Amino acid sequence: MIAYLKGDFVHLTPASLVVDIQGVGYEVLISLHTYSQIQGKDKGLLHTHLLIREDAHILFGFAELREKEMFQMLIAVSGIGASTARVMLSYMKPEELAGAIASGDSKTLEGIKGIGKKTAERVVLELRDKLSKHPLETNISPVKNNSLRHDALNALAALGINRPAAEQALQKVMAGEPELPLEDLIKKVLRIL
Repeated sequence: MIAYLKGDFVHLTPASLVVDIQGVGYEVLISLHTYSQIQGKDKGLLHTHLLIREDAHILFGFAELREKEMFQMLIAVSGIGASTARVMLSYMKPEELAGAIASGDSKTLEGIKGIGKKTAERVVLELRDKLSKHPLETNISPVKNNSLRHDALNALAALGINRPAAEQALQKVMAGEPELPLEDLIKKVLRIL
């Protein structure tokens, strides 16, 4: 398995990148999320996933390890191939996608081109438990305030508030005041609900 590539970025398009490593060019398929992060850079490191098929060996590249981890989780879902997973990561950042799945928000997933109702529900069904057993801050990435968000969601769920409603209210409050202590954050969310 090729874990990563480190070299010169020779030819970059929104869908692919050629990485030159000591005179050998590796074509790597990327998401729009990765494209936006490496655009303007001449060289760097890409985390990779090698897909071996009967007719091809295809490298997928990711600017962040959390995106690669989310990609690997998505392709483990029956009915989600590598191309579909790449499209999903082009529409949403890894932490947004993980948040939608963990909160059971299949409607958001349906908004992604090529993802129907049944596929969105299958993704939520198969990955929700994985994401809840391994909290986002340890499994996907150390996103700022993610631990605070997780604690607040757990507290609201303990109070009997349904998770999707709590998540929406929490996003509104944290967008306006991201540095609130947990107790104040929960109080403000309860006022909204």
